[in-house]
Amino acid sequence: MARWTPDLKYSDITPERTYLNRRAVLAGLGAAGLVAGPARAAGFSVEEVPNSFEDITNYNNFYEFGTGKDDPARNAHMLTTDPWAVQIDGLVDKPGTYDLADVLDGLPIEERVYRFRCVEAWSMVVPWNGFQLSHLLDKVGVQPSARYVRFETLVRPEEMPGQRRAILDWPYVEGLRLDEAMHPLTLVATGIYGKDLPNQNGAPLRLVVPWKYGFKSIKSIVRITLQTDQPMNTWKDQNHREYGFYSNVNPQVDHPRWSQATERRIGGGLFTKRQPTLMFNGYEDQVAGLYKGMDLSQDF
Repeated sequence: MARWTPDLKYSDITPERTYLNRRAVLAGLGAAGLVAGPARAAGFSVEEVPNSFEDITNYNNFYEFGTGKDDPARNAHMLTTDPWAVQIDGLVDKPGTYDLADVLDGLPIEERVYRFRCVEAWSMVVPWNGFQLSHLLDKVGVQPSARYVRFETLVRPEEMPGQRRAILDWPYVEGLRLDEAMHPLTLVATGIYGKDLPNQNGAPLRLVVPWKYGFKSIKSIVRITLQTDQPMNTWKDQNHREYGFYSNVNPQVDHPRWSQATERRIGGGLFTKRQPTLMFNGYEDQVAGLYKGMDLSQDF
C-alpha cells in the first residue's frame, strides 16, 4: 500500500468549522477530478462527515475514570500528561524508556478520518491526528522472533479514580498480532481535529485500529512490548466468552448479550436510524487478507 501524504497540514484542520468547510470544498473538487482528497489516499480516510468535537469528547469508554459514558469527560482533568514517558521493550533492537518528544521525533503526524465502532453498537466518525504505529516500530527495530505487540495503560489511581475500584485488573492491557500492528491503517493518535488529544480520549498517546471494536484502542499508553507469545488482553481476561483477542468488527458474530448487525451513530439523538454494521467496520478491502484461512466466528 502506498504511503499517504495528506492534503491538509497539521495546522490547517482547526478550528472545527474551518475543518468541516474545507473538507466539503475538497470533496467537491475531488468529485470534479481537480484534487485528490483523503478518501483517494489508499483508503486511509473516509468521506463521511466527522462527529463534532463535543460528541467525541463527551461520550467515552475509559474505565480508569469511571464506567459512565460521561465520567471520563468529568474526571479526566485530574490526569497529568506532561511529562510523559513510554517504555518500549522486549524483542526490539533499541529498548528503553522514551520521553514523549523522543517517541515523536522524526515521525510524520498525519490526519486521518476513521470510522470508530464500539462493541455496544454505537459508532462515530473521528478525525484523528497521529502517526503510523509501524513507523515507531521500525524506529526501535523489531527483532525477527517478535510475533505480537503488547500495550499497557498508565496506572495512577490518585489521578484516575476508576482505578481505586476493582472494576478491572489494572493495568489495562491490549495486544495486536505483529502484522496487524504493522498495517498502515493502524495509528497511534496524538490528537483530534488538529488539537492535542483530550485526556478523556486517551492523552497523550492512544491506539486506533479502525477495523476493530473500540476497546482494542488502548488509551494513555506507557508501555509497548514486542514478544513471541500472544498477550492476554484485559477484556478477554475479564470474560473470554464475550471478548476475544482479535475483536474485529464482524456483524455476523453477535455479542452474547446483543446483536452486532446494526449500529447507531452518536450525535443524532435517540431517534437516529440504525444502520447496518459493515464487515471489518468498512475496511474489509484493506484488512481481510490478514485473516485468510481463519474461522472468524471462533477467532473473534
